[in-house]
Order: sequence, then C-alpha cells, then structure tokens
Amino acid sequence: MILVLRALGVGDLATGVPALRAVRAAYPDEELALVAPRWLSPLVELIGGVDRLVEAEGLGHLRWPGPPPELAVNLHGRGPQSHRMLAGVGARRLLAFANDEAGHADGPPWRADEHEVDRWCRMLAWYGIPADRGDLALDRPAPGGLPAGVSVVHPGAKASQRRWPPARFAAVARTLAGRGHRVVITGNPGERRVAEEVARRAGLADDAVLAGETGLGELAALVAHARLVVSGDTGIGHLATAYGTPSVLLFGPVPPAQWGPPPGRPCHEALWAGPRRPGNGTDVHPALAELDVPAVLAAVDRVTRGPARRALPVQTAPPIESRVSVR
Repeated sequence: MILVLRALGVGDLATGVPALRAVRAAYPDEELALVAPRWLSPLVELIGGVDRLVEAEGLGHLRWPGPPPELAVNLHGRGPQSHRMLAGVGARRLLAFANDEAGHADGPPWRADEHEVDRWCRMLAWYGIPADRGDLALDRPAPGGLPAGVSVVHPGAKASQRRWPPARFAAVARTLAGRGHRVVITGNPGERRVAEEVARRAGLADDAVLAGETGLGELAALVAHARLVVSGDTGIGHLATAYGTPSVLLFGPVPPAQWGPPPGRPCHEALWAGPRRPGNGTDVHPALAELDVPAVLAAVDRVTRGPARRALPVQTAPPIESRVSVR
C-alpha cells in the first residue's frame, strides 16, 4: 500500500498530477490511496491511477484501519503538521521534504519560490522517482447536458485579494458576447450573487449564470469543451491548463511563476502587474487591481488567435464509486 497526502483544493490537486502519476508509475503493482477531501473525488477520477480515496479535510488525525502502509508520500506541504499526520499511520517509510521540527531529516530542502508543479517533481527526483512536469492532462469527459463551445467567465476566488472587480469581469463578458461568444458565468454556490451581478452588468440572460449549478465533475466537462476561460488565480484555471482550453488568468498576490500555466503553451496567458505591496489584506491585491479590461481583452485575442489546441480524447468515465473506492 502506498499512501499519498494532498488534502487541499482543485488547483493544488491539479498541480500535483505529475507527481501523483510518477508515484503510480514507480509502484505499479501496489495499491495507491490518496488522502484528500471527498468532494475532490470527481477530479481524482479524471486523473486516473488512484485505487482508493481516503477522506480527509485538512491536517487532523487520520484514521487508518488495517496494517501500516509500506510507503507514505507527502505531496501536501513542508511539515511539520503534514509529516506528523502521515507518521501517525505508521508507514515504514516517508518521502517528504526535510523538516527538523518533525524529526524528518531525509529529503530535499524546501524552496519557497519555485513553481508548485516543479516542487513536487523535484522532491520525488531526490528519492530517485522521475516525474514529467508537463504531464498535467486530465481525462476529457463527454459534455453530457452542458453547453459546449462556451466562453467561461469565472469571477470568484477563495481569497478577496484574488478577486478582480465584478464590473471589470462584466465588461469583458459584455465584449465577448458582442463578438459572438456564448458566455457563461461560473462559480460555487457562495459565488452565485457575484455571478448574477456580472451577468446583469454584462447584459446576459439569466440562464448564462451557472454558478452553484455545476459540481466539480460537471465544471471539468464544461471547461474541457469550452472555447475560452477567463478567471482569476483559482482552480478553474488549472482545469483549463489540463484540457488545453485557451485561458486568460489574472494574478495578484502570488506570481504566475509559482502557480500559473507552464511556459511554452501559447493558448494560456497569465497576466500579472506585480510584485506590489500587499495592501490591507482584505481588498483586491494592488497587482491585480492594476490589470484593466483592455489588457485582458488583448490577452484573449492572443490566446484565441494562436495555434489550435491539441485534441484530447473524449472519455465518458463511470461514476467514481465504480472505479475508486471512497471511505
């Protein structure tokens, strides 16, 4: 049994795909269990290679029935909490960054400024496990009843500093609609109000608002078959990268060199005016506030007029319970 910890969000799991697949390839005959929130199970299904999802929210005590796993892999953080969480299951060996506080001397040093994809590939390489940093693609589900060929505008983000003003998202959406794009506004249930505001300001019909109406698997399908994605620095941008869907992503507190699309992919563009002083920590970050509507529309022109994206195979996956056990 190989136990891998990545108990975070959509973008975190998406950027961990190359490392997760490298672990799978290094131990092809072992059962692989991923410790992650249950709500991420549709995304786990699209990654492939995971045999069991062990439900966990955050870094609390992990209940682990049965014998200890042979190996635990910390793809979550630098420790000490994540190291101790995995140590609690009694794994015979831990692959992780070195952390004196957790009593783990084996492993490479942590680097705060490297790209999130490269971080975990480097950690595994230190242990002799090669990983392909470009292996970010997800299985492409069939669209089902969702619209295909739409331009997705996603105004929400977890932190207020990463939320571009709704009026500017609306201006982008209005211009796209005027150019003949079918625009939809996405978000989670808590972002429904801001999505409705963006749609109203953009002059879109009520049915353009999909915020709160798509689960994670449906959102992935929507992005996989979309014409364009415009969003802040949040999970949907990583889905666009995974599917080669043209995207314009707006960054503020964190530079795209750490969390943006990999270089060499002209259909994705990350905009950033930073670095800038962080401001008061509650309003939109100054680096993000400096990005204006013309800059975003110019980026849209660049990513949509570039080479056509590589076609990915359409695969309709069975329900998560039929392929990956969840407990």
